[in-house]
Amino acid sequence: MKLRTLTLGLLSASALAFAAHAESITIATVNNGDMVRMQKLTDDFTKANPDIKLNWVTLEENVLRERVTTDIATKGGQYDVMTIGTYEVPIWAKQSWLLPLDKLGDDYDVKDIIPAIAGGLSVDGKLYAAPFYGESSFVMYRKDLMEKAGLKMPDAPTWDFIKQAADKMTDRANGVNGVCLRGKAGWGENMAFLTAMSNSFGARWFDENWKPQFDQPEWKNTLQFYVDLMKADGPEGASSNGFNENLALFQQGKCGMWIDATVAASFVSDPKASQVADKVGYALAPDTGLGKRGNWLWAWSLAVPAGTQKADAAEKFVSWATSKHYAELVASKEGWANVPPGTRSSLYANPEYQKAAPFAKMTLDSINAADPTHPTVKPVPYVGVQFVAIPEFQGLGTTVGQLFSAALAGQSSVDDALKQAQDAATAAMTEGGYIQ
Repeated sequence: MKLRTLTLGLLSASALAFAAHAESITIATVNNGDMVRMQKLTDDFTKANPDIKLNWVTLEENVLRERVTTDIATKGGQYDVMTIGTYEVPIWAKQSWLLPLDKLGDDYDVKDIIPAIAGGLSVDGKLYAAPFYGESSFVMYRKDLMEKAGLKMPDAPTWDFIKQAADKMTDRANGVNGVCLRGKAGWGENMAFLTAMSNSFGARWFDENWKPQFDQPEWKNTLQFYVDLMKADGPEGASSNGFNENLALFQQGKCGMWIDATVAASFVSDPKASQVADKVGYALAPDTGLGKRGNWLWAWSLAVPAGTQKADAAEKFVSWATSKHYAELVASKEGWANVPPGTRSSLYANPEYQKAAPFAKMTLDSINAADPTHPTVKPVPYVGVQFVAIPEFQGLGTTVGQLFSAALAGQSSVDDALKQAQDAATAAMTEGGYIQ
């Protein structure tokens, strides 16, 4: 009896000791569909790592960016894993705010990450964030409405064709908008779309001497085309619509076309979520014949902040969530079409994925078509396709996004919005020491 009591006591002490050593890590992430799905599948991780407990902070895109930026800049230490993007990684890594991911495991296969994606998440050859999904942007369209309009979507359309098709597809009486585009203010919301679009119109944020270019005709052509198109063929209240709002509209059959992230393809083609799943076609982002398309390059990625006290546990989670094993887990639960796209070359070589995902080739072609080192028609001193990779861009991009969203809402004219953008950018570049 004493032996049994002693054994139970040792077991209880062992359990208490184990609990005391269990680490709790906090993960900040965005409320996009792929991340929500990841949270539902984390039993797979915790079974293999019972000594690690996961706490989630799931936020809307603009709020997430604000919170993680504040936390890492002030060394707040609230988060052990952060969901950040291609914009932040090189800037934060150079500030020594992120830990290099050099313990992802022997079977992780870093070389399998698509080179264009890995390059944007690396500094001096070291990976500082692991891509959960990678994306460019392209056209998603209703094949049935395109046929009804008497048109055929080219694989590589022009903006003029998009306008022509949108005009014919718009059917206000039946709640169909010819086109849905981002209007919600934010450097990663409407300005991601508009900056990529402006590249195809020959515009640029700054010339070679960092002088802002919003007073040039290329930006006037971009913003005027966008505002006119959205007023004629876009949804009501478009200035409040970001990625998630437009996804819902498209899935409900209320958009003839939607130009946005390639990652949306699995959601618009999912019959469980989309009323138009069997009617969706895909095409490259539009151009104006100047040699650049209006598509971006981005990866939502998981990074470990330098301030964490739980680096090993955090990197274990990052390795799991961005591994080939995780892709196979999603495929087993949700089907291959729902595997997070745009990160691994092996996925695009997988016949099962090619068969399940009709958008696979167009996604990869779009990713490979984006060139962050030469994003514009004319030369520029910066890198980044839908953003400018300097620390000042986050604040400036949001300011300009608010001005352009107001123009879309009819609260100001295109000319006024561009003049205020020029003034704000000039002030920011002068204060930052870019303009002497």
